[in-house]
Amino acid sequence: MSTEPAVPSRNAALYGRVVNWDDIPAETVRLGVRRKVYSTDEIMIAWHSLDVGMTLNPHSHADFDQLVTIAEGVCNYHVAGTPHRMRAGSFLLVPAGAEHFVEPLEGPCVNIDFFVPPRADFASALRWLTAAP
Repeated sequence: MSTEPAVPSRNAALYGRVVNWDDIPAETVRLGVRRKVYSTDEIMIAWHSLDVGMTLNPHSHADFDQLVTIAEGVCNYHVAGTPHRMRAGSFLLVPAGAEHFVEPLEGPCVNIDFFVPPRADFASALRWLTAAP
């Protein structure tokens, strides 16, 4: 009997492939919010372009933390009722279970989220990744 830890199966199509954000199709989530998603078997990255005045969407995730970075623009990122002023280059950790939402102040505001493990509810945004080139 082997004492080595089990290695999860890997999707070979994901390795050795260079992808640029410009290569990923954007989907409109709601008015003023566009999303692009890239994922491996173990981590998911979601790019969001957010317009000033978009409908705010307070929500939470019970099962995972969310690491946020702002790539462009300025926003208030609200976590558990506290606004955090963020600009390009800022990072913020949103703990599992904390209600949060982003409020763009200068647009477009580009927000990039990291999720471990990948979110099952964003899986449909990955169809482009498994499509034949």
